[in-house]
Amino acid sequence: PVYKYSSKVVTVPIELLMDSSVDMEAFVRSRIAQRLGRITNTHYTVGTGSSQPFGVMARAATGKTGTTGQTTSVIYDDLIDLIHSVNSAYRARGARFMLADSSLKVPRKIKDTTGRPIWTPGDDESISGGAPATICGYSYVVNDDVAAMAANAKSIAFGDFSQFVIRDVDGVVVRRFDDSAFALNGQVGFCGWMRTGSNLLDTAAVKVYVNSAT
Repeated sequence: PVYKYSSKVVTVPIELLMDSSVDMEAFVRSRIAQRLGRITNTHYTVGTGSSQPFGVMARAATGKTGTTGQTTSVIYDDLIDLIHSVNSAYRARGARFMLADSSLKVPRKIKDTTGRPIWTPGDDESISGGAPATICGYSYVVNDDVAAMAANAKSIAFGDFSQFVIRDVDGVVVRRFDDSAFALNGQVGFCGWMRTGSNLLDTAAVKVYVNSAT
């Protein structure tokens, strides 16, 4: 199923549209699209499926629960267990990680027994700049709508995200309103709509890491 999203009405003074040296209408339209993009990304990620799309984190099964004590962290062994909780057939189809930026720094700080970081930058990066290219050999995507690490949080997803399907109906529609309701106030109204839905069609394709409760 698909659900309707609205940017809500954005009103702009007529004088601003007339006098601005930049294309204010194009600016407003881009911000409306950005507003719709933010709410739909949230629901694509953590949507409950009740009056909103199913988010991938809500549909994916638990692949690994953190070792006791890992309420706001993850250890190397648990990352390996998460990877291998996904069938090798899915891992071979461009599997990757998805996590928030605040969670990404956690595995970046993992060190071996001598204090050396275990995360080696890619060939075109250096320790002093650039982010490492992979986590345990798999690429990653930063999505800040994924929960930050906390007790019982679903903070990392891993798997074949091609099995997560988004259905857009006709894309984003933005309308301009110059009628009397706005003109009498010296304003122009803008509003955007879209209809979209999402679902993880194969729940075996993506698994999540859940931080320890204690």
